Order: sequence, then structure tokens, then C-alpha cells
Amino acid sequence: MRDPQALVTSLRALVGERHVVTAVTDLEPLVHDWRGRYQGTALCAVYPADTDEVSRVVRLCREAGAKVVPQGGNTGMCGAATPFGEDEVVLRLDRLNRVRHISALDNTMVVEAGCILADLQNKAQEVGRLFPLSLGAEGSCQIGGNIATNAGGTAVLRYGPMRDLVMGLEVVLPDGSVMNDLKRLRKDNSGYAVRHLFVGSEGTLGIITAATLKLFPPPQASATAMTGAADLGQALALLALVRTKLGDRISAYEVMSHSQMQLVLDHIPNCTLPFDRSHPWYVLIEAEDSFATVDLASLLEECLADGFEQGLVADAVIPKSEAQRAALWRLRHSVSEANKVSGISASYDTVVPLDRLADFAADTVAGVAKAFPQARILFVGHVGDGNLHAIAHFDKDAFPSKAEFEEAAAVVNGIVDDATLKCDGSISAEHGIGKSNRKRLAQSIDPVRYGLMLKIKATIDPENIMNPGKVL
Repeated sequence: MRDPQALVTSLRALVGERHVVTAVTDLEPLVHDWRGRYQGTALCAVYPADTDEVSRVVRLCREAGAKVVPQGGNTGMCGAATPFGEDEVVLRLDRLNRVRHISALDNTMVVEAGCILADLQNKAQEVGRLFPLSLGAEGSCQIGGNIATNAGGTAVLRYGPMRDLVMGLEVVLPDGSVMNDLKRLRKDNSGYAVRHLFVGSEGTLGIITAATLKLFPPPQASATAMTGAADLGQALALLALVRTKLGDRISAYEVMSHSQMQLVLDHIPNCTLPFDRSHPWYVLIEAEDSFATVDLASLLEECLADGFEQGLVADAVIPKSEAQRAALWRLRHSVSEANKVSGISASYDTVVPLDRLADFAADTVAGVAKAFPQARILFVGHVGDGNLHAIAHFDKDAFPSKAEFEEAAAVVNGIVDDATLKCDGSISAEHGIGKSNRKRLAQSIDPVRYGLMLKIKATIDPENIMNPGKVL
């Protein structure tokens, strides 16, 4: 890298003195990942105000031989937003936080990448519409990061992942040029859908600065239930029953093992188990309908009654108020925080076909328990779409050093990946690859596909300045 201090001076002249951060104490929260697994370093962090400034920042970095690490809310799970070099510049998108356009007629909104997800949910609600992406970090994660990681969340079953919610993108490329593909069109067959390259690319191909997103009419009726189940097979059989009776009204079908639920109850305030006794597995079901006249609560009760008769439901509760519903979702959304404060984890983002999910869970339990009898084996996930997070959870003092934990995590990686590939699954459903999963990706996907990914990276970013060391 040529003359780091000259680059910092040029960046300050471009975006303003207070929008370039160099002090170690100010950089500290930006060079750690949310889970606390990685501690990196950076030359500085820069906060541009708009797309033009992002473009000019990238040009300055390229000319100086510096690398660029895009960062949104820094809530990722795989170290994709963490810088790892004195020649790396963290490019924060916080100031790009405008809603440029919103239309209830089009069912679209054009937003900048630094918008907080929860704020966009509220903006859509103001015009009588729904933006359906929902996840535990929605109060702090930014939409650009959600797109760059192809976030999933709890509503994928009805609305799809982030890729299905993006209609257009504005992207700053590694040479500083800007691709403007923000048209609000439902049909556009004009050549390659290039924007899809950037959804899930984790900042390795360019910087997403704005997006056109799909909105939906808000549901007029909804119903929620939590059930207890004896095993994962029963939870999956109940899913088949509920799908038969409710069809695509199901918006969420979440499961938690009791081991995972207990960590939430032990470490998150104001969380209470809604049953008189514990169960090996818990299922959280939510259904929605566009018509207010549909009595979804009764339909869901009928499903659960049939589930009781078939031995698929050991216990059930249907909330009678929004506060009770929120309490059930708090249990689910508190998982990441509970796991973070209670110990250290090797966490996995597996997705497999539904008819192989119970096999995957059983193989994972057997393998991890044999290798690490002291580990708690946790499961939580959006099982309706086949995404089950397996977690090997250890006490904070289980390993004398970080290096020893990483060695153990590598062993667990092999166990979980073997179980995943045996069941024809994928190692990443929604969390992405980042730094954590690069080797696992190369070992687990079709080599021709991996080769194409390498060629795409080399074509779009031949100098490898965009988020180096991530994904590939």
C-alpha cells in the first residue's frame, strides 16, 4: 500500500474530518465480529454520505493500493464484515439511510443500504404495506448487509429469502463505477440478471448502496401457536399436517430443542416457558391470511387437535393477546444472545431436504457427543424451509486458549459437514460464508461451480480490493 497517511488525508478531504475514524478506541467495535470470534485491524473507517462519495472513496482506495471492507450493522455470523489488515479501509454505510421512494400501488420501496431493517418495516407499515424480512438483529442490522448476505429470517416459508425480495440494486464496483439497476419493474427480461451476482456476495464484488425492494399487503388475519413435541420427527410430521390444512398461509415454522430453550430461559430476562413441563422439542407456528374474515385461530386449533390425536403434539398454547404472542417470539429471537452470553459455540447454518432433516440431526448428535462429551448440542431453525442450525455449545472456560477452541471447532466442522453432505444438503442456508466457512465451501460444493465463482471474482475485481479473504 502506498502512503497510508496520504490516503487518510484524502478521505478526510472528501467526506469530512469527523467521518474518517483512525483512533484505536473508535475502531475497536468495527474490527470485531458480533460473535466475538475475530479481532481484526484496519487503517481507518470512513463514513460516506451518498453513492457518489462511496464511488470516490473506492477510487481513492484503489489508487492507493488499499483494500475495502464494506460494513453495515456488523451483525453477521461468519466474520464477513471484519477487516484483517493495516491496508484495509472499513467503509461504513450508516449515513446512506434514506428511503428514496415508496409506493403502495407498485408494492415497492427504493431504499439506501444503511437503512435499519426495523425502520424499513415501519416505513412500509406507514403506507399500509409489509416488508416481511424479520430476524433477531432487525433493530440494528442494515438492509445492505441483509442483501449482501442473502438473509433469510423467520418468514422465508411464505415470502422467500432476501434474494426473492430484491427487484433492483445500485452497486459501486471495484473501479468506482456505479451500476444503476433500480428499476421498479416486475418483468424485465433485458439480458442477464446481473444484480443477482451481488445478492449473497458479501461485499466481495462491489458495494450495494441502494435497492428496490418488494412490499406486500399486510396480513389481515394471523394466528400463532407453540407446541411441545417428543422428537424432531414428530415436529416434521406436524409440519406436513399443517401444510395440508393451511397451505401457503404458513409464514413461519420454527423449532428449538429443549437444550436451546433452556439456555434462553437461564440467561435472558423476562423469558418464561409457556408450558407446565418441559418437552424435548418446541415448535413455533405462525399463519397469515390476506382476508380478515378467515378464522385462522380456529383453523390452527383444528390442526393441533388433529396433531394431538395422531400423537404429534404433546402440549400446545395459542396466545390470546399480542403481548402473549410477542413473548413466544421473544423466546425464539433471544437464541443468539443467550448463546453468546452463556458460553462459546461452534454454530452451523445447515439446510437439507426435509425428509433427511431428522437423519442430519441424529448423525450430528452422535458425532459431536462422541468427540466432545462435554458439549451441549443445541438445535434451532426455520425448519419449514429445511434450515436447522446445529450448535456445539461449550462453557466459556472449556478451552484454555482461542487456538484450542478453533481446533475443536474444526473437528465439529467435519462432523457437521459430513452429516450435511450425506443428506444432500448445503453448509450455508442464510448466514453466508465470510471468513469462517471459506475452506468448508471449497470442499463442499461442485468444483465446476466453485471455478465459475473464482472467474466471476477475477473478472469483476481483478485487483482483489473488495473484502479480501472472504467467501473464496
